[in-house]
Amino acid sequence: MSKAGSGDTETRTGLVVSGFGRHYIVESDAGERITCHPRGKKSLCVVGDRVRWQATGDEGVIEALEPRRNLLFRQDEWKTKAFAANLDQVLVMVASEPVFSESQLARALIAAESAGIEVSILLNKTDLPQIVAARARLQPYLDMGYRVLEVALKTQPEASRAVLGPLMDQRASLVLGPSGTGKSTLINLLAPDARAQVGEVSQALNSGRHTTTSTQWYWLDAERRTGLIDSPGFQEFGLKQIDAQNLPGLMPDLRDAATQCRFYNCTHRQEPNCGVREALARGEISESRYRIYGEIRQELEGTRW
Repeated sequence: MSKAGSGDTETRTGLVVSGFGRHYIVESDAGERITCHPRGKKSLCVVGDRVRWQATGDEGVIEALEPRRNLLFRQDEWKTKAFAANLDQVLVMVASEPVFSESQLARALIAAESAGIEVSILLNKTDLPQIVAARARLQPYLDMGYRVLEVALKTQPEASRAVLGPLMDQRASLVLGPSGTGKSTLINLLAPDARAQVGEVSQALNSGRHTTTSTQWYWLDAERRTGLIDSPGFQEFGLKQIDAQNLPGLMPDLRDAATQCRFYNCTHRQEPNCGVREALARGEISESRYRIYGEIRQELEGTRW
């Protein structure tokens, strides 16, 4: 971890690679890392942000946030939680065991669609017998055009690396997923010096617990062109940032069907000549996807479905 000179007044650019509270690790364009704090009371930075910072003694002050290309976040009634910024893609990770929540998967996909970020589904533990059921549950997502990648990170590491390497090359990728899906295995497979990077951050923040609950950026190559961002697991994924009327447009299997509705403001509940419910009756939309749509719409509107 580099230390800035006490008399240095130059403003520099850098990349936020980790953060906890008002503590951020900023990496300079030369690859040096320094602990920085935002100027003022608000902490608006997230991992993946480009910032302008100025050295103050052995640390730094973040002076400005550069414009973002995108921002992936979740929002409920009480708070907004940002995952990361300036992403090239999101990998939503699930596994054959434990059984994944389709609602959480759908919400993560909707959030990525809303932010305009490319998204793929990563299915781990294909070596287990439960893979047959997992594939069946993901079939509707394949049918609606999502890319589904299959890996067995622990038992087939080299084959998994061959699947993931080309997809992630020279891109900034965020991995989302609940605990138990194999995110740590993924990090350790693709970023051999991951522990060293975490240790460096822990030393800078003077506490190992910071990095276990915060988002972390890892470089997968010495040239620092391929970035992998790990985020803490989540139990809830609110989508309060989305307008209820726009929700079908963010769900590929509902998007086209919704254009066939008789009423422009159709809620797809009980209106006559509803394109979504007609597609549901034909089997073009699965019962589980329609149920998830109803749950999210109810949350966004604060009404009963």
